[in-house]
Amino acid sequence: MSISFPRRAKRVIALGLGIVLAGSLAACSSGSGGASADTASADDLAKALDTQSSITVWGWAPAIKPIAEAFEKEHPKITVDVQNVGTGADQYTKLQNAIKAGKGAPDVAQIEYFAIPQFALGKSLADLSGYGYSDLKDQFTASTWNAVTEGDALYALPQDSGPMAMFYRQDVFDKYQIAVPTTWDEYVAAAEKMHAADPNQYITSDSGDAGFTTSMIWQAGGHPYKVDGDKVTIDMQDAGAKKYTAMWNQLVANGSLAQTPGWTDEWFRGLGDGSIATLITGAWMPGNLEAQATEGSGQWRVAPMPQYTAGDTATAESGGSSIAVMQQSENKLVAAEFAKFTTANEEGRKISFDAGGFPSTTADLNSDEFLNETPEYFGGQKINEVLSAASKEVVPDWQYLPFQVYTNSIFSDSASSAYSNGTSLDPVLEAWGKAAAEYGQQQGFTVDVK
Repeated sequence: MSISFPRRAKRVIALGLGIVLAGSLAACSSGSGGASADTASADDLAKALDTQSSITVWGWAPAIKPIAEAFEKEHPKITVDVQNVGTGADQYTKLQNAIKAGKGAPDVAQIEYFAIPQFALGKSLADLSGYGYSDLKDQFTASTWNAVTEGDALYALPQDSGPMAMFYRQDVFDKYQIAVPTTWDEYVAAAEKMHAADPNQYITSDSGDAGFTTSMIWQAGGHPYKVDGDKVTIDMQDAGAKKYTAMWNQLVANGSLAQTPGWTDEWFRGLGDGSIATLITGAWMPGNLEAQATEGSGQWRVAPMPQYTAGDTATAESGGSSIAVMQQSENKLVAAEFAKFTTANEEGRKISFDAGGFPSTTADLNSDEFLNETPEYFGGQKINEVLSAASKEVVPDWQYLPFQVYTNSIFSDSASSAYSNGTSLDPVLEAWGKAAAEYGQQQGFTVDVK
């Protein structure tokens, strides 16, 4: 069943990308490497919900508190203590410290998709497959389900998603008489033309972001990370990575990328006044633009990601979070039902989407009401038609490292000079891969770096 989509609340929190985790993972066994699955019947779960108890939930998404209140209303014997202990990286550091100490972890945690392997292979997340939740697979998009599973194990449930698209300023393209690009060659040409006409006009901004880089490699068909338990291969020079850098290096070299760091006031000013003409990002972006780049109202539009080959439709995921149950929890059945309520229950999903989340559930992505939204900020365009279509075109079989949080945190160590000096990203990716491999080996993984 799909849910009703009233006018969305403006989303004011960006989905974080990873920073360093304190501590190290426990050594992993071959295969999935996670905790073995507990089992519980539907009757067991119902009985747990009808027994006085409490759970603690860690998360930063604005929807989690009202979801907890709705859960308590439906299950009056359960108390849910929601704690915002930090966004993304800050929470992961606290989680890792609690895991290392063997106490202090919450029952439930919001965890971004790229960080799931780091906790799952460390045997820190409960396997939810024993509760019958694997039957929920068809309710979610393939890419988000893939992000929370390993073999038969289910380490979380998808909360939202971030299929990528191109957000662009129609007025800027009209001003310079440039057709909206459908290929990356056209995108590079558009960047050069508008920047040549006005040195203060940029096609987009990029000062070196790990999450953006991996998503772009993903869309290009790259598979730089391959993980089999504690055996890891890192190849930042694979065909997809090379395809991406061959294109993006042109923008770095010709100075048509703004060096403005993302999510700053200056960045939002550039989006508002049009000096930054496009964003290649996840489908959760509209609310951020509406709230923080108000000057651009009526000028922004959405189109599919440009392609390397005309007529292709490939995209990738950028951002998105899941709801996981911690292995340390002493109230796993209630915790698991809260995760299910948040992600698969109609009321929980509605609260999440009203707060600006982008659906990971296929029924909602395909609902007429969702597809027919016409936000004024985007000139009345049915933007969800584009974004929903993107969710079906995510390149399959992407993997993240079981130490991706740390890996993302060190990207700027290699990248900053290339972006500021206009030099090639190829040695940047090579150095990044080697640094990640060194860290992985220190944590007990067998790493083959190419």
